[in-house]
Amino acid sequence: MFITIEGIDGSGKSTQARRLAARLRREGKKVTETHEPGDWAHGDILRALLLNGRLRHPLTEIMLFVADRCEHVAQVIQPALDQGEWVVCDRYNDSTRAYQCWGRGLEEDMLESLIKWCGIPEPDLTVWLDLPVEEARKRMSGRGESDRIESEDLKFHRAVARGFRKLAERNASRFFRVDARAGEDEIEEAVFSELKRRCVR
Repeated sequence: MFITIEGIDGSGKSTQARRLAARLRREGKKVTETHEPGDWAHGDILRALLLNGRLRHPLTEIMLFVADRCEHVAQVIQPALDQGEWVVCDRYNDSTRAYQCWGRGLEEDMLESLIKWCGIPEPDLTVWLDLPVEEARKRMSGRGESDRIESEDLKFHRAVARGFRKLAERNASRFFRVDARAGEDEIEEAVFSELKRRCVR
């Protein structure tokens, strides 16, 4: 099963991805825990460019994210799925849809064509950690230096949040919304309960 964890910066994705992977392992599942961008051989080069490079054209950004995902799927995600493993991924297609299409204003049809052309699969379940932008910014204020995308203004991040909301509406059967204002334990339990519910359907 392929599960992605999505949401705006500061919503707790990395924490919940780690918790879910650990929970599944305790249940006896073989799990590949991964993230985007850059979690593949030499992917750190693209990650550094995407998060801290001086990119000026939004099309450069979106195409690099898709290129990164192509290699990530080929090297990490698909081999794990082919071996019958569970995959838990921190960020995936929906982050590109929300950040580059809703945040940057790029055409959604163009991105969908790229995803289809590259043969990039959709996940079985997307956990959306829904958190107000203002709360997310407060959480991030204590993290230290922000990357290039995290440093965008409130208008950008509000547009991204609207994008995730719209994506959840359009893909209701795939998305599971969690109120990310809840505590970490409560969120973990909600996610795992939903996963169990879907697995017995």
